[in-house]
Amino acid sequence: MWACGSATRNLAPEKLNALSTTIAFVGLPGSGKSTIGRQLARRLDVRFFDSDFVIERRIGCSIREFFEREGEAAFRDIEQEVVGELMQNGVCVLSTGGGVVLRQMNRDNLLQRCQTVYLHSAPEEVFRRLRHDQNRPLLQVADPLARLYELYAARDSLYRECAHFVVETGRPSVSTLVNMILMQLELAGVVPAHG
Repeated sequence: MWACGSATRNLAPEKLNALSTTIAFVGLPGSGKSTIGRQLARRLDVRFFDSDFVIERRIGCSIREFFEREGEAAFRDIEQEVVGELMQNGVCVLSTGGGVVLRQMNRDNLLQRCQTVYLHSAPEEVFRRLRHDQNRPLLQVADPLARLYELYAARDSLYRECAHFVVETGRPSVSTLVNMILMQLELAGVVPAHG
């Protein structure tokens, strides 16, 4: 659904101001949403928001602690509120939590109010990245790889439902992925073509 572009490019500052929408990232936990989103925001010279970070500031503790204390439903309520607010911040790049798509309202907002990029990662790939991460509440189980397969089976179609672009993360470097995403955004007219 996209083409490869590997040359490092920086868009001219006068062209960056033409960006008129939020670019949001969805995908499994550990698919690279924050890392890639942060670099894309730098390249576009726009603000970057990580919804999980904003949520943690609001609740005053880690998401893992909140999950243990209040449960997933309470977390999803706060997540929906925060993501909705972040989409109203004007032009920015937004990294969402892996479960944001579980709520229909979030999927509708991602589709209608953003240009949404689904960073598609195989469960094995995500497991390699996250196997030592103790801060992912949904992966604190006896068999995290099996849990990732469950999350993928439950969420892949939901990510696709709200995505304007699907990007296979595979093995490319972060900078290559950012270039590929920029190319797709340019081809779609979301950001001005580099020229």
